[in-house]
Amino acid sequence: MEKVDEIIARYNGDRSALISILQDIQAEYNWLPREVLTEVAKKMGLSLTELCGTVTFYRSFRLKPRGKHLITVCMGTACHVRGAPRVLEELEKKLKTSAGATTPDRLFTLETVRCLGACALGPIVVLGDEYHGQMTKAKVDALLSEVRQSERGASQ
Repeated sequence: MEKVDEIIARYNGDRSALISILQDIQAEYNWLPREVLTEVAKKMGLSLTELCGTVTFYRSFRLKPRGKHLITVCMGTACHVRGAPRVLEELEKKLKTSAGATTPDRLFTLETVRCLGACALGPIVVLGDEYHGQMTKAKVDALLSEVRQSERGASQ
């Protein structure tokens, strides 16, 4: 909770900075764990209900753990007819998780969206901030291997 204390102190515990405080905490943890929210409420003189009301009002706040790497699969019409459901199925199989979930090792979170606005590149998968167009089931392995290799290299 030391990090939480530092973040709150950075804003002098000012209630008008609550959104900024929560954003910074989420950036630190990659989500907002319940025990952290309880601590924030206590430190800022808020009820947990008040705080959770704020957190659930804004879509940008996450109450479930999110992976280090976000994978988004476009399921818009153009991507759908070009094979996005098969790509999503392959990602779910390889990651051993489903859309909307995070892998147990918290390395990946898999999400779907209705449209990314890059229809000519469909089916499209976004990994972090990188767009991967004309994705196929065969390209899924290479995409995941690249991330896993970079993770292994970073941990050595």
